[in-house]
Amino acid sequence: MKAGLGRVPAGWFSATTKGVLAGLVVVVCWSGFNIVSRFGSSGVFTPFDLAAMRYGVSGLLCLPFFLRQVPVSAWPRYLMLSIFGGLGYGLLIYSGFSFAPSAHAGVFVNGGIPFWTVLLLAALTRFHLPRTTAFALLLSAGGLLLIAYDSLFATRVPGAWIGDALFLAAALSWAIFGLLMRRWKIKPLFGISGVASFSLVLYGPVYLLWLPTKLAHAAWPDIALQCVYQGAVAAVLAAGLYSYANEKVGACQASMMLALVPALSAVGAYFILGEALNGTVVAGIGMVSLGALLGAIPSQQARK
Repeated sequence: MKAGLGRVPAGWFSATTKGVLAGLVVVVCWSGFNIVSRFGSSGVFTPFDLAAMRYGVSGLLCLPFFLRQVPVSAWPRYLMLSIFGGLGYGLLIYSGFSFAPSAHAGVFVNGGIPFWTVLLLAALTRFHLPRTTAFALLLSAGGLLLIAYDSLFATRVPGAWIGDALFLAAALSWAIFGLLMRRWKIKPLFGISGVASFSLVLYGPVYLLWLPTKLAHAAWPDIALQCVYQGAVAAVLAAGLYSYANEKVGACQASMMLALVPALSAVGAYFILGEALNGTVVAGIGMVSLGALLGAIPSQQARK
């Protein structure tokens, strides 16, 4: 029977389709996150200020819900999630933006997440890597090495290699977070609210009492931009949608969908922030993106 006019095709809103759409929104949000964070880090904010705005806004939004909906007996798991998906990821990536350009963040974070995810899955579940996935990893690794070479020997940005190392560590932290979310079968809304709540409780007092800040010297429009993007868009919307995609399409495929982020971040930083791109960086971005796209090809073994 033919579908009638105006009828939505069967399967259009399937769980897989919704997961893919959620992943595409994450790509847009995280591309903007790289640019906004680099803008904040290169201005008057310290990395600790950016983290405070992220955890402060998201924590205040999520804490009432978390306290009402999640029993105390489940809190240890959410504490662990906040260490990897909140504090670890945020502090590492914000510190990295103080040293390296946005294009590097797109490659090492968003290209590194699928790289680490597949490696961790292979190590923990001991599944045999399909040839396509193995080739994708080698291709991505080659792109990461190209960017690392540019940071160490050809870049005009002093200390860029430090930022690259921090970005790669942030990618590992987020990959662990994604795998834990899926292994413990934690619903995205609960997971993100727990991460935001524990990050606020753990980080807030430390920031207020001991960490350096330049927040008092910043303009209110800049503070508002960072609070909205870091606290609402990045920490709640993008993180929640990534967890949703991770639940619906699998850890490997959800992470591999981030392949578009490096290119979008680099192009956006070029036009908005005036960050230069050379041939080595462009080649590295291309290799990482292609590797991640190849890795996104579904396989029965990778659907863990």
